[in-house]
Amino acid sequence: MSVAGLILAAGESRRMGSPKALLQYHGETFLDRLIGIFAAKCSPVIVVVGAHRDMILSAVRRATEAVVVENAEYRLGQLSSMQCGLRAVPDDLDGVLFTLVDHPAVRADTIDYLLAGPAAPLRIPRYGGRRGHPIFFTQGLIREFLALPVNSSAKEVVTRHAPEIGYVDVDDPGVITDVDDAEAYRRLLAETVS
Repeated sequence: MSVAGLILAAGESRRMGSPKALLQYHGETFLDRLIGIFAAKCSPVIVVVGAHRDMILSAVRRATEAVVVENAEYRLGQLSSMQCGLRAVPDDLDGVLFTLVDHPAVRADTIDYLLAGPAAPLRIPRYGGRRGHPIFFTQGLIREFLALPVNSSAKEVVTRHAPEIGYVDVDDPGVITDVDDAEAYRRLLAETVS
């Protein structure tokens, strides 16, 4: 199966106070870690930047392993960045593996489980009954995400296809580890140490 990876790193990181893409985890930045994990299974890996573009690109070592797309309209929200990245996905691929840069703790074997998961247009990992990231969706859903008004949410497509979702239960708390603010980052680092 041929799959593109899509990582959103365009947000302003206001709650964090500094770019989440550049936070350190296991000796590398969040973005470096995700590019590395995705690049092992996905080609191309597309990274969408916006706010802090220059700072991120000068600090991320693996940027050359990705197709970097700039969303000049990142202030319009997350869907605008997703749509910007999806426009760079080649037409001949089977699907897209999608995540946000603030989910750095996902394990590499979780990617394997998702890509080998049930034949479904959407595959979502679950840990302890909670849905997480990254998610996989087939090429056919790209048009639906692109057709959404920019002020709506990607969840509209997910909800529309709810009966068809293939859930992949994994023993990986990283799929639900969303590092959105300084307290969540402290928890992540504490879990890494323990």
